[in-house]
Amino acid sequence: MRLSDAERQDALEALEEHVRTGRLDLDEFGSRSAKVSAARLASELEPLFTDLPSPRPSALLPLPPMPGVAQASAKNEDRPPSKWLTASAVPIAAAIAIAVFFFTRGTFLVFLLPLAVALIMSRRR
Repeated sequence: MRLSDAERQDALEALEEHVRTGRLDLDEFGSRSAKVSAARLASELEPLFTDLPSPRPSALLPLPPMPGVAQASAKNEDRPPSKWLTASAVPIAAAIAIAVFFFTRGTFLVFLLPLAVALIMSRRR
């Protein structure tokens, strides 16, 4: 992933903290900070921090899982087909009613089909 200016600045601040704590001397800081400034990708920062403990730049920290994605997949795995069919019954009935209306050039009474399905499904719950 490409680095932003803010991520480069964060990496420089992490190196400065290591200088303050005595983990890096000024020569090594100069060398590493030049490489940080020239880095385009987050993977280019990794070798500069492998031998250093925390703090690490935010670009090298693992991304937290996206809550919406994990929950959505868990919801779909737990739903049995009968629940899916129940939730989809009215839209399916509406699509069928529209198709029947156009193909048979029928009356508008065919649009009562989705209403009937909705009533039946509401009583089943």
